[in-house]
Amino acid sequence: MDTRFLEKFARTARRQLHEQVGARLERVLRTDSAELREQAAAVQTLKEQVKAHGKAAVVERAAYTWFNRFCALRFMDANRYTPIGVVSPAAGFTLPEILQEAKQGVIDEDLPVERQRVAELLGGRLPARDAQQEAYRLLLVAACNRLHAPMPYLFEPIADYTELLLPDDLLSEASILQEVRETLTADVCQDEEGIGWLYQFYIADKKEEVDTKVKAGGKVEADELPAKTSLYTPAWIVRFLVENSLGRLWMANRPQSRLAERMAYYIAPAAGDAGAPGLSSGTEGHDVSPSVRVSSPEELRIGDSAVGAAHLLGYAFELLYAIYEEEGYNPPDIARLILEKNLYGMEIDPRSAALAAFALTMKARRADRRFLRRGVRPNICVLHSVHFTAQELTATPWLAKLGTTLADLPVRDALRHDLEAAAQLNNVGSLLRPQLTPAQIEQVRAVIGAADDLFTHGFNERVLDVLAQMEYLARKHHVVVANPPYLGKGMNEELKEFLGQEYADVKSDLFAAFVVRNTELAVQGGQLGFMTPFVWMFISSYEKLREFLITQKTLTNLVQLEYSGFAGATVPICTFTLENAHHPKLKGGYIRLSDFRGADNQAPKTLEAVQNPACGWFYRASAADFKKIPGAPIAYWVSEQLRDAFSLFPTLDEFAETRIGLITGDNDRYIREWHEVSLARKESGRKWFPQSKGGIFRKWFGNNETVLDWSTDGYELQTRLHSSGSRILAHNFNLDKIFLPAITWTKISSGTFTARYQPKGFLFNDASANAFAHDPAQLPSLLAFLVSKLPSLMLNAVNPTLNFLPGSVASLPISVEAISNPAIGQIAVSAISFEKNDWDAYETSWDFTTLPLLRPEHRQATLAATYAHLRAHWQAMTGEMQRLEEENNRIFIDAYGLQDELTPDVQLHEITLTCNPHYRYGAGKSDDKYEALLLADTLREFLSYAVGCMFGRYSLDAPGLILANAGETVEEYMARVARGEER
Repeated sequence: MDTRFLEKFARTARRQLHEQVGARLERVLRTDSAELREQAAAVQTLKEQVKAHGKAAVVERAAYTWFNRFCALRFMDANRYTPIGVVSPAAGFTLPEILQEAKQGVIDEDLPVERQRVAELLGGRLPARDAQQEAYRLLLVAACNRLHAPMPYLFEPIADYTELLLPDDLLSEASILQEVRETLTADVCQDEEGIGWLYQFYIADKKEEVDTKVKAGGKVEADELPAKTSLYTPAWIVRFLVENSLGRLWMANRPQSRLAERMAYYIAPAAGDAGAPGLSSGTEGHDVSPSVRVSSPEELRIGDSAVGAAHLLGYAFELLYAIYEEEGYNPPDIARLILEKNLYGMEIDPRSAALAAFALTMKARRADRRFLRRGVRPNICVLHSVHFTAQELTATPWLAKLGTTLADLPVRDALRHDLEAAAQLNNVGSLLRPQLTPAQIEQVRAVIGAADDLFTHGFNERVLDVLAQMEYLARKHHVVVANPPYLGKGMNEELKEFLGQEYADVKSDLFAAFVVRNTELAVQGGQLGFMTPFVWMFISSYEKLREFLITQKTLTNLVQLEYSGFAGATVPICTFTLENAHHPKLKGGYIRLSDFRGADNQAPKTLEAVQNPACGWFYRASAADFKKIPGAPIAYWVSEQLRDAFSLFPTLDEFAETRIGLITGDNDRYIREWHEVSLARKESGRKWFPQSKGGIFRKWFGNNETVLDWSTDGYELQTRLHSSGSRILAHNFNLDKIFLPAITWTKISSGTFTARYQPKGFLFNDASANAFAHDPAQLPSLLAFLVSKLPSLMLNAVNPTLNFLPGSVASLPISVEAISNPAIGQIAVSAISFEKNDWDAYETSWDFTTLPLLRPEHRQATLAATYAHLRAHWQAMTGEMQRLEEENNRIFIDAYGLQDELTPDVQLHEITLTCNPHYRYGAGKSDDKYEALLLADTLREFLSYAVGCMFGRYSLDAPGLILANAGETVEEYMARVARGEER
């Protein structure tokens, strides 16, 4: 679905409705009229709402209520689910059909409206500022009230105060209803998916406001959570999740079913898999013994703990309908049975929940033309806070006696826990774990029914409200699917404290807690499906979540989207399914889309992988495979040979200690480019000291560009307080490791991992990380390993992000045989020497002395000949570096047995010598282009050096060199420069 026009409409509509509802609110509060006096109860309720919540909150709620209603009415009009067009005109007319008919004296008999008043307004017999507008308002409100019975979640009863805030302009070409009609065309209204997108876009402005607040250090309050965390699930991911959870469960129970033929994203279990009991040998198929037996579709329960606009449950409805049909059910009964028995959703946002219920109702109405008359409501629970005083929980007679009434159950303590916890429901939602069981809930209901009286009635009503919510929270489902909310930074204190107490192992982000909680909402052996950020698959802070999933549950299928593969998300996404049981050897199906950029590529490439597992981006892996790698990353694409390396070889941390670098807290104050300070002040005992600070992709040696203020042994850095006064501003001082020789690498990189030698005398910054060899003699060999091709391959398994963290590098397996090979040490020493000489040959190095062009060993009769000689030397040096690196790669590849995955070849652009134009200017240019660029830069560097000599920065150590184009010496040329004759 093309959603761009929906986004524009929803954002504009929100602003327009806020303005119009706000104006209407002011008029109602300030005006005393006969019309308003007739609605005194609604006016009073409105005033109470304003007093309790403020005008802005009342406007927000009323505006969204009318947005929901207008869109719902248009959707029903377009599909002819209403007896007459309420917001839509009949063919050939411009006014809404209900008004057009009323002007002809025709009003539906069952429409709860004052017909006489409408007739008098339209006949001009009743004075009004805009009689037609007023008549339509009456008809529209009546139409909404008529829909209260079948859809009370969206259309509140008569005299609800929101009717007072209905916008004034409903009929002009600039009205909100005109925009609704133009946007929600008949074609758009053929798919309930549009309902969810409208919600997503309507709250987009609010989400941006909350995002700005969080970036400024603010917290997301309970009423802001829906806007902050809402993210609509694309249709193809919905299908993947439902087909591989509900569809998988049904196929396991009905191997002969033809349901798989309509499930394009369904990945059948691998045949002959020892981890899946009941699988027979042969091709992939459906011959798997189910972990959960289901004899009838009526038994199935599918839940969504953060239902949003019910996109997931909406597709579950479609799949269930096909299941019921295949089982031979009577078509008129199917829609009712699905909504009554199969689908359950929970949501903290009442507006979203209303849309969810509406979307499911429309699914049912599309399948059953009489559905709206059947009195069936979707099982969507709005989780909301209910408060009790301490006195109520201790002094209410029946509650105090509850333990004796039900002596066989510890029900009183469980009930009190749940009643107290209900105060946080609007904040924690379905993460709340009720202590009451379904059986206990029924027991308590029976007690309340017997104890209800005048004195406890209000209290009992609230208890029943809580029990209704706890019933949802305690229910177990065969299938649980969710796009859980994502929130790490910015949690309000109550939510943060709750997660710390209830979900300590996964408290860093809401989505992680929801994954754990949803497994509790599923029956043993049930199926689950999620869309989440994919950080949990690799990052160390989610290691306990990974451990939970691969040691207690079973990953059945997963699609890892490309970084930019999800439109509208600011985080990289994955979608995956679980079985709520542990099968350590079951090999799930995994699809890796990292090579296919853009949201438009994700669905087609997923389908291609499902249809053709030999495509190259479909994999099979098990929990046992993941456990072989430190931290158990979900590195499903890793070969058996590479996984074995992690099991067979010791890790780098047995040979070296890795450290993160210093965080100064104020880089502008403490860090300088080396050329910004006097060379003399960089000596030991002075102020500025060399430091490594990451830098560009460069191997073996280099990127020595910055210095750090470490005066008086870093006293100021080690004592300066943060502005809060509660801690030292800087940290990670590494006092036991500073100034020692080490291996360093850039911590954050968009390219391939590599490392460099760091001589003694250096500090190191947080932009880099260091490894300090336990045996200094092994440092060159360890560097040779880290410069080889293997670390990038391994790090992609351990932590395939842009961060090369010390812990990840420390976990790399080291072949003792390879690093003990004398050839490796010799390669490293030679490579470091080549790279150092190259680095120092340019003015960017603080050890620069003179240009290679002016060195005696390259001097020829003319500048052209000198350059040709130097260029040949550079080419030979680049060739030798290429030979050294390829030999280095070959030795390590052979030691690890990875010949089938890696070749020792090193491309010219990967030789990180500045004199190598393929590296200096990037790959892909022609040889002539490379040579032209290198010649131009060499001459530019020569002229810069000449000017430096003229101003006394350098000494001229090559007198007599002849310039090719003029036949003059360097001294003569520089003299002309000084006189201004040469620029």
